[in-house]
Amino acid sequence: MKGKQIAQLGVPIGVVGVVLLLVVPLPAAMLDVLIVLNIALSLVVLLTSMYIKRPLDFSVFPSMLLVLTLFRLGLNVASTRLVLGDGYAGQVIDAFGHFVVGGSLVIGLVIFLILVVIQFAVITNGAGRVAEVGARFTLDAMPGKQMAIDADLNAGLIDEDTARKRRADVAAEADFYGAMDGGSKFVKGDAIAGIIITIINLVGGFAVGMLQMGMSAGEAIERFSLLTIGDGLVTQIPALLMSVSTGLIVTRATSEGSMGETASTQLTQSRTALQIAGAAAIALALVPGMPKPPFLLVGAALLLAGQRIKARDAAAERDLALAEVQQVATGGPSADTPEALIEQMRVHALEILLAPDLVDMVGSGTDQDLLARVRGLRRKIAMELGIVVPPVRTRDSVDLPRSTYVVKIAGVEVGRGEAPGGRVLALGDNLDGIGGTPVVEPVFGLPGKWIPAELRHAAEMVGATVVDRVSVLITHLGAIIDANAPRLLSREDVRVLTEGVKQVNPSVVDELVPSLLTLGEVQRVLQGLLAEQVPIRDLSRIFEGLTLRAKVSTDVEGLVEAARSSLGPALAAPYAHDGVLRVITLEPSLEQHLMEAMRPSDGGTQLMLEPHRMDHLLSTLRTTAAAGESSGREAVLVCAPVLRAALRRTVVLALPTLPVLSYSEVTGAGLQIETVGVIHDAQAIAARG
Repeated sequence: MKGKQIAQLGVPIGVVGVVLLLVVPLPAAMLDVLIVLNIALSLVVLLTSMYIKRPLDFSVFPSMLLVLTLFRLGLNVASTRLVLGDGYAGQVIDAFGHFVVGGSLVIGLVIFLILVVIQFAVITNGAGRVAEVGARFTLDAMPGKQMAIDADLNAGLIDEDTARKRRADVAAEADFYGAMDGGSKFVKGDAIAGIIITIINLVGGFAVGMLQMGMSAGEAIERFSLLTIGDGLVTQIPALLMSVSTGLIVTRATSEGSMGETASTQLTQSRTALQIAGAAAIALALVPGMPKPPFLLVGAALLLAGQRIKARDAAAERDLALAEVQQVATGGPSADTPEALIEQMRVHALEILLAPDLVDMVGSGTDQDLLARVRGLRRKIAMELGIVVPPVRTRDSVDLPRSTYVVKIAGVEVGRGEAPGGRVLALGDNLDGIGGTPVVEPVFGLPGKWIPAELRHAAEMVGATVVDRVSVLITHLGAIIDANAPRLLSREDVRVLTEGVKQVNPSVVDELVPSLLTLGEVQRVLQGLLAEQVPIRDLSRIFEGLTLRAKVSTDVEGLVEAARSSLGPALAAPYAHDGVLRVITLEPSLEQHLMEAMRPSDGGTQLMLEPHRMDHLLSTLRTTAAAGESSGREAVLVCAPVLRAALRRTVVLALPTLPVLSYSEVTGAGLQIETVGVIHDAQAIAARG
């Protein structure tokens, strides 16, 4: 049988064996083996709980606690049966009753009571309280942790698999602390059961010795009491180890190493504390009557440890100073050289300016590091839109007000917000009772408050969504990049993207560039697609559509429509829900009139409508779209392919977020079409009226 199969069968067989202990008599030799196994298992659990880095690494502990408690109680029953039946329960219990306590009933009772008090009154009560509080706060913190994971996922800092794993860890942590809250009751009950069993054994042994074995009262007390105390010590020592293990598990905080490593690092972080403690120990040795060797030995050891920490800190400071000197020696040009001035003059495509008090957002931890979150956002946008966002230059500016950040594109400010230090943004409707600074969220326009970080839990309890300040900035930056994607797509970016397509599909690139279109014309087409929030990841298919259209005309509007047509179902699919696409259509007479009103212009075809018809068209669209959104039925506007571009330029003036698709884009997606509204012709309505 393989080791894995043995491991799978070991626990079930062991549980069945524990149940058998309660009903089947055991020989004394077998009981000795099981008692030693019980002590060894408890010691292994204790050491394992000390070496884990986080509680979830020992997630089986609550179940192990139940199984080992049942095992220990089974041993109590088996040993009681032997003590009362034979007056002998094996060498282990006999050794604990005679050798460990010196054969003294008084000493044995005192040691047993001390162990019970330590376990029941100190460790068990404390561990139970910590487990209860930990379970409650872990459950209360679950929504905030889930939102933090969603924020990291939306910012591109983590991928979907990592987010799924972290969500599972959050759920597992809540389940673990909930199980530990109940598991701590096992330990408490075990301590009570040990006391009761010991009392029963004392009384039962005294009665059995006198009534069945014909012993005198003194002989019965001496024989059965020592066996009972030995049995109690044998079971209370593993119980004490399990209680300590429970306390260690529930009191562990997040750390990067085991308990020993963390304790060693943190206890030696202050040489002053060690030196003062060493001096105090030596001073106590000078008190008359005090034994000098122990105090002098401990004091000298503390002073030596403090001196070694001082030497370690001095070496670290020297290394840091040397690194700073090397950085200055090998650094860039000084501020007044032509190279430095040229670098300062250069206009960066994308730039974040931070007020001086916001500089701590850069490099303040894995989850809060602004630069790492920006890198994640660039990856996310590349996967969604298909463009490579230029590197984001981040620098401080003394000209900005406190807690203010500014986003610039090509040197022009396009966004501004606040991210005060030590605060988090709470978004919700029930924030009146929480102190903070009212603010309007910069992306979605939601009302909120910048509240102190220590009030985060209070805000979550009233149903608010709490976002850290780095996430606020990253979300704002992401919205700005989405809105300005056409401006960020440079000619050089188009060349790099084209070279990437050429590596996997050289024929389509060779046929299009530069034979039919220049890079500049391709750039204008891609910018036109990005302006309508159309991803350009599938460049091979886009280039194929452009190749066919460019042989007929190089008009940019026609090229954009050809590219959209080549993408086909990918345009309608994002707006569908459960395979259903809800659409707003135009009355045929209105659609015909709009096509007749199309006029060419430098910016593409435009609709030249009478003012009353234009007002009626936009107001009706606004009303129909709003009605769909209020009922949770968001829709898209569909029209003839030849009309789509001109109609979108008109609709975007009043409804910038309403998608406008053509019939060919909708019908090619294989979706179920549901009409939620029809826009009628104002003149036809007036004629019918």
